Amino acid sequence: MAGPDGGNGGRGGHIILRGNSQLWTLLHMRYYKNVLAKDGENGRKNNSSGHDGPDIILEVPLGTVAKDEETGETEAEILEDGQEMIWVKGGRGGLGNANFATPTNQAPEYAQPGEMGSEGWKALELKILADVGLVGFPNAGKSTLLSVVSAAKPKIANYAFTTLVPQLGIVSYRDNKSFCMADLPGIIEGAAEGKGLGHRFLRHIERNSVLLFLIPADSNDHAKEFDILLNELEQYNPELLHKKIIIAISKSDMLDDELKHAIAATLPKGVPHVFISSLANQGLVELKDMLWGDLTADLA
Repeated sequence: MAGPDGGNGGRGGHIILRGNSQLWTLLHMRYYKNVLAKDGENGRKNNSSGHDGPDIILEVPLGTVAKDEETGETEAEILEDGQEMIWVKGGRGGLGNANFATPTNQAPEYAQPGEMGSEGWKALELKILADVGLVGFPNAGKSTLLSVVSAAKPKIANYAFTTLVPQLGIVSYRDNKSFCMADLPGIIEGAAEGKGLGHRFLRHIERNSVLLFLIPADSNDHAKEFDILLNELEQYNPELLHKKIIIAISKSDMLDDELKHAIAATLPKGVPHVFISSLANQGLVELKDMLWGDLTADLA
């Protein structure tokens, strides 16, 4: 007799992505196979609106790309700490009957139902944000180099694919400067087609400013090894060839000056190179100078 007093319904909970600079992998997401946000509450009498459903916040490392699993479409990229993005929206709450009262219909007995929420199959990919990416075949010495020039402690062993997930290390430079280096899983011929660790490896290179190709001194053909690595990058994404590239001949403490000159003569012209030994701490200062020079060249 007092007229309509049904409140509005609350919206369903959103599923939100939030950037977290303290996270480095997506391993914690294995516990989120199915993510279901709760419904909003029904509207109540006395024109009281129902509460919105609680949002679910998924914290992800910087460099995470959110995609629709079925279409492959990129829906978001998380690049900043604290950045939030509504990935899956909750359904809009319905309007209570009080919204439909008119002078000629002062006691409507109907209300607007709420909308259905969104659902779908989603995928998260991580593309490492690092200044320098280490590129090379398995056992080229990438993990050893990272462990020597930074405080990172990647797994090191004498067999292929020791590194199964990217490892990041902060490399100290002169005058308290530093840059980030990523030890990426080893590439093999055919990686662009998905062989070995394939695309799991190659996608991380897209966000690196400088690519450091590591070729071991005991390689049978240094130039051919470089060409294979370069070809895999080109097959995956031709734009990767526009990045700055440096070649480091690792494990070179076993070389004398004559052998170094012979190897240098086979390397491609126009691509800077340096001979290093992580274990003997040879050439690492020169390597850091070259990397820093390339990283800051665009800022000069």
